[in-house]
Parts: sequence; structure tokens; C-alpha cells
Amino acid sequence: MTTLNPTLPARKPDNPSVTVLATAAAIALLYFGRVFLITLIIAVIIAFLLDPVVTVFVKMRLPRPVSSFVVCSFAVALVYLLGLGLYTEFSGLAEDLPMYSQRVNTLVDGVAGRVEQMEKSTMDILVPKRFQPRQDEAVAGNSNIKGARRKKPVLPDPTAPVPIPEVRIRPEPKPIWTYLYGYLVSFYDVLLMASFVPFLVYFMLSWRDHLRRSFLYLFDGANRHIAGKAWEGVADMARGYVIGNFVLGLMMSVLSCAFFFSIRLPYWPIVGPLSSFLSLVPYVGMPLAIAPAVISGLTVYDQPAMYLIIAAVLAFLHLLAMNLLYPKVVGARVHLNPLVVTIALMFWGTLWGAIGLLLAIPITASVKAVCDNVSSLQGYGKLLGD
Repeated sequence: MTTLNPTLPARKPDNPSVTVLATAAAIALLYFGRVFLITLIIAVIIAFLLDPVVTVFVKMRLPRPVSSFVVCSFAVALVYLLGLGLYTEFSGLAEDLPMYSQRVNTLVDGVAGRVEQMEKSTMDILVPKRFQPRQDEAVAGNSNIKGARRKKPVLPDPTAPVPIPEVRIRPEPKPIWTYLYGYLVSFYDVLLMASFVPFLVYFMLSWRDHLRRSFLYLFDGANRHIAGKAWEGVADMARGYVIGNFVLGLMMSVLSCAFFFSIRLPYWPIVGPLSSFLSLVPYVGMPLAIAPAVISGLTVYDQPAMYLIIAAVLAFLHLLAMNLLYPKVVGARVHLNPLVVTIALMFWGTLWGAIGLLLAIPITASVKAVCDNVSSLQGYGKLLGD
């Protein structure tokens, strides 16, 4: 008696054209829906960041909706106070703009004079004296030019036809409200989506348990446990990345403020933190960190050497933070290799611009956290890892 061994049907290979079309559709969705997606991702990161604080209030027998409202209100008030302080400092900076303009013109004239002097010195060294114009020839040349200017101008022929003047119709200038309206309309979508962030964060925090249960019910058996671990992995990564960058920015701010205070840089309380946190922007952090300090010093420093010292010190602090402190404070939480980080910055920067550069690392690290907890995707997690 023979037994038949049933065999499973062979899996059909994926159609490459379908894969290409699906990838193109996903990229198009990321590009055209960037405002909505950026708002949602920022709200999710903020919710993950504030969730431990809400949990502390819940353990104090406070209902979760009330705890979420208290934490969100405190966060909004903190952002408002921070914005008010920045507005006060920038108002004083705006009053000094005419002085900055005058200083820039003085520095440009000084540099132009030095360049002209260097050219003259170089000509004296490289060009022999016998080929250089003599003083009497220069005077004669100037007198010939003046004589040519004194000649009687040639009168036009009276029999020639009179040229018809060209008439140009200029449109009436638009009122300032039209320009202001056009400027605000370009930021309407961004402002509209930004206004939803506090509400999204509140509902994500107050409905956290319900959302988590509903998400886990989408999976069965062991997959539910894997989905829960992936949820926690993404949350821990987001909190670790934001807190790590914030701690590193504070450390850099202390060092920068101490240096700026020692050289008596104007507006050092705001230039120090601004320069430090801009220094954390991947790949373009160094010039962004140097620019505020150089602009602030235009009103007090006359020697170009001072600006070189500022640039050298900030470059040293940037390299110190990125090469020694960043791997220990932030890199230990994301575990991404440099090639993946570079490609992620290029990809998300191309799709979403400047905000894409800021969100590239947490998005990629979140993808890695999911891959590390799903057995079928662990190979991709190792490919992304360090």
C-alpha cells in the first residue's frame, strides 16, 4: 500500500514590475502627503516622549485623561515661555540691524583695501620695474584723458529724424496686504497641520491603552507578543534619541555659553544654545553652528582673526561632540551604521527637505526596531545595524 505525500504548491515569484510600481506609489505618497505625515510623526514622537510623565501621574491615582491634559498643558506652557524668551532676544537683535549693516560695509571695505594692497605688493614682486608704468606716464595718461573730456561735444544733425520715445506701461504696485496674503497662503498647510499637534498628542496619551490593545488585536498568537515588543522598541528608541540629543545639546550649550561669555559676545545667552543645537544637525551642523556667533560678533569685533578663533573653537566643539559624545549618548540608542545614516539623510532630505534631515534618523531607527523584533525581518535589521 502506497501513501501519497502531499506537497505544498510552489510559491510564485514576485513580479518585479509590481514591486517597482508599489515602491514608486509609496514614494509618491510620502512626497505628496508629506505635510500630513510629518505632523503625524512629530505627534507620535512627542507622545512617546511624554508618556512616562503621564504614567507617573496615573500611578498617583489621577485619571489618565486628566494626567494627559496636565502634562500637555505644561508642555504647551513651556514652549510658549521659550518662544517668548526667544522673541524678546530677537527683538533686541532686530533693533541693532542698522548697526550690523554698517559694520558689514566697513568690514567689506577693509577686506577690499587689503586685497588691493596685496595685489599691488604682488605686482611689485613679480613684475620687473622696467615693465611697470612710470609716474610721469601715468600723469600724462591722466592729462590726455582729461583733455579728451574737455573737447567740445558733437552736436546732432538737425535734419536727422527725431527718434520716437519708447512707451512702457508699468503695472500698478500691489498693496502690501496682497503680498502678505500670498506669503501666508504658502504656509497655510504647515500652520494648519501644526495646530493639530497638541490635540493629536493629547488623544494619543489619553487613549494610549485603547490604541495599544486595538493594535495588538490585529495579530494572533505569538505575533501579538512580537507586535508588543516592536511597539515598545520604537517607543524606547524615540525617547532615547530625543533625550540623548537634548542632553548633548545642553552639554554643548554650557561649553559654548562659557566661551562666548569669556570673549564678551553680544547675546551670548541665546547664541550659545542656538549654536549648540544647530551643531547637532547631521552633516551641515558645523556651518550652522558658526553662523549665529559670527553674525552676533559683527558689532564688536574689528579684527578678522577673532572670527577665525570663533570658527575654530566651534568647529572643535562640533567634532568633539560628534566623534566622542554623540556615539555614547545617542548612538548607543539607535545602532545604525554610517552608510545607512547617510542614505537615510539623502532620501528623507530629498523628500521632505530640512525637516526630513531631522526625522531621517528616528524614522530609520524605528524601522530597525521593528525589524529586530520580527523574525522574518531580522536580516534587514542586521543590514541597518552597526
